[in-house]
Amino acid sequence: MVTVYAACALLCFAPLLVVSDPPVLTQPEQVHLSYPGVPGSMVVTWTTFNRTDSLVEYSPWGDILFHKSAKGSVTPFVDSGNEKRKMFIHRVTLSDLKPGSHYVYHCGSDMGWSDMFWFRPIDETIIQPAFALYGDLGNENPQSLARLQKETQLGILDAILHIGTVGIISQDNARVGDEFMRQIQSIAAYVPYMTCPGNHESAYNFSNYRNRFSMPGRTESLWYSWNIGPIHIISLSTEVYFYLEFGQELLFRQYDWLKQDLEEANRPENRAARPWIITMGHRPMYCSDDDQDDCTTFDSFVGGPDRCFPSPGVDVELWAHEHTYERLWPVYGDKVFNGSVAEPYTNPKAPVHIITGSAGCKEKTDRFNPNPKDWSAFRSTDYGYTHMQVVNHTHLYLGQVSDDQAGKTIDSIWIIKDKHGYDAWF
Repeated sequence: MVTVYAACALLCFAPLLVVSDPPVLTQPEQVHLSYPGVPGSMVVTWTTFNRTDSLVEYSPWGDILFHKSAKGSVTPFVDSGNEKRKMFIHRVTLSDLKPGSHYVYHCGSDMGWSDMFWFRPIDETIIQPAFALYGDLGNENPQSLARLQKETQLGILDAILHIGTVGIISQDNARVGDEFMRQIQSIAAYVPYMTCPGNHESAYNFSNYRNRFSMPGRTESLWYSWNIGPIHIISLSTEVYFYLEFGQELLFRQYDWLKQDLEEANRPENRAARPWIITMGHRPMYCSDDDQDDCTTFDSFVGGPDRCFPSPGVDVELWAHEHTYERLWPVYGDKVFNGSVAEPYTNPKAPVHIITGSAGCKEKTDRFNPNPKDWSAFRSTDYGYTHMQVVNHTHLYLGQVSDDQAGKTIDSIWIIKDKHGYDAWF
């Protein structure tokens, strides 16, 4: 009889046993860093699902924990899906950070604090900045994520460049975006996570992308530039050429901005301080994938015979979108301009293009055209990502890491330039 009563009691309480607690809507999540382009500064961005204060408590490594604090802003964001899910995006800028120091921090409010994270401020005078580069990393099949987590924990990266298709963040009423941002917190809360928009961010006029990320400038993270060590990095939106239903104004605004930015970066005093100019944009000018994408056509929207991007003096152009890795010979106007037969990347007469879109997503990897053009130098369908490090004013390293081959570097080059700028091309 006791057993029967006990069983009845368990059945009565069964609904309480299987229903989990509701999420803490004031708890910070999706924490990520970005560099605002101002020396000694860092932006911390995170999400809650109820409105709270926006605070970051931080301190230099080894000091009294969290003895500094900074307050920021909170912006409500309503996803445009049919559920109209609402979230709150918090942004706090930390200033007067000392180059070379490490800082520990957490973010939130007295209604909930994040885990404790650490970071090293961006130092614009850093001599040898190191990056991980990739695009098309998704919340499903994020093949490269574990290896990137380890490299982040080892402290070998100064920044990560995510070159578009940032987790298909608008899907399922932005729940996929929430999940993806939670996944990349394991890397993006420790190093600046610098992004550009891709085709999978296009829903509702890129609203999820524009609200979730905090890049430099005042263009809602669509295009911008920043400096680190001897590099001037330009981030572009290739999508302004494809989503004209959102208006052609963005296309012309970006072109005018880019032209002015390149003119400023090429001024002799700026080129002497930052000789390397590197661009990143989602859809490539050139590619040899077998999928009829824009980059497979000579008159592509992004490149085209007249080069839609004014790129005189650009050294390296980084792309993604194609779920492969492809390294090109120095190319301009669909023609190869190697430095020499023996040393093609020594004093090349055109930019070096790298396509790195195989970090891992649910669409898996692409196939290559069996008959590539002369500008295609190396191709791989392995999952992976790219390392880039500028060693000095004349030497830049690029290497492709294969996650399929346990982190092996399957391709690498040194770009050596004794001269940068317009004159280097002639």
